[in-house]
Amino acid sequence: MTDEHEEQAKKLLNNDELTDLPESKPDTEPMVESVVEAVLFASDEPLTLARLANIVGTDAKQTRQYIKNLNDKYQANNNAFRIEQIAGGYQMMTLSSYNHWLKKLLQVRDQGKLSPAALETLAIIAYKQPIIRADIEAVRGVAVGEIIRNLMYKGLVKIVGRAEVLGRPMLYGTTKKFLEVFGLNSLKDLPKIEELKKPPS
Repeated sequence: MTDEHEEQAKKLLNNDELTDLPESKPDTEPMVESVVEAVLFASDEPLTLARLANIVGTDAKQTRQYIKNLNDKYQANNNAFRIEQIAGGYQMMTLSSYNHWLKKLLQVRDQGKLSPAALETLAIIAYKQPIIRADIEAVRGVAVGEIIRNLMYKGLVKIVGRAEVLGRPMLYGTTKKFLEVFGLNSLKDLPKIEELKKPPS
């Protein structure tokens, strides 16, 4: 590269020079509703209404209306997805009627499935949190230390504090990811214990 070319390259990379250049703009400015759609489409986690409104630059009430308008359009067009309220926020998700095909796509993740023992331990934590390990083991009748570690590794369980008892053992609870994985908006949406009992034979 010659000295002249090098000098030209430096000028092009100079931020001060670039600020003088006119910004390229699209033919038409995107509508706010489209911005809401784009943000939700790009997000890999649920966004609270307040956060979404802040990103888009509007208020919560109007943002909620945009979400409703988008869902109405998706339904009218028979789209395979909707904007759902989950884990305290909003996220774009495919409809359950497409689960058969999506399961084929996700078969490669079978190794990440939870074992029956892990699911049972997770259920105890979900319903009785915050809970210490000894109480979980009292319900299950077996040691659960390794299972809890695996659940924490998967991001489904976390330490939420220490119990005010002898030794101050750690208290466990579920995470936001737990709500996302099981399609819950909050812990209040967990099935009632009565609903889980087997009907009398």
